[in-house]
Amino acid sequence: MTATAQASPHPSLTEPGEIVRSFLLALQAGELDEALALLSDDVVYTNVSLPTIRGRARIDRLFRPALDSGRGGFRVHFHTVATNGQTVLTERTDALIFGPIEQRLWVYGRFEVVDGQIVLWRDSFDWLDLLIGLVRGIAGAFIPALNRSWPGD
Repeated sequence: MTATAQASPHPSLTEPGEIVRSFLLALQAGELDEALALLSDDVVYTNVSLPTIRGRARIDRLFRPALDSGRGGFRVHFHTVATNGQTVLTERTDALIFGPIEQRLWVYGRFEVVDGQIVLWRDSFDWLDLLIGLVRGIAGAFIPALNRSWPGD
């Protein structure tokens, strides 16, 4: 891994892998402004099989209502983070939180980092895994014993 040539918006973050981790961890902490600062103005965000979202402002409009309301949230566990130049690949367990429901799913992510900012965020997931995570999350909200332990716990 090598440092980027340009200054990052966060001077302590120079490695693409660190930038991606910090972005996702800021989302987890509910620090949306901090996370958004790590995205380029014209970032491209794709959840494969869903419409592509272009631009930091649109990503802000997508996430802010859930994160600012206190009813929604996000959780991440990194299984693997691999960096090759400006490309960062992640294997993660993500949790989408809606009130008492925590929907967990496996996600593969590909990020491109240029000049200290994420310019491409592309996540892939399995729809069946998403559905199973939703069913488990709903059931677990009523019967906590049905909740799986969080990876690494």
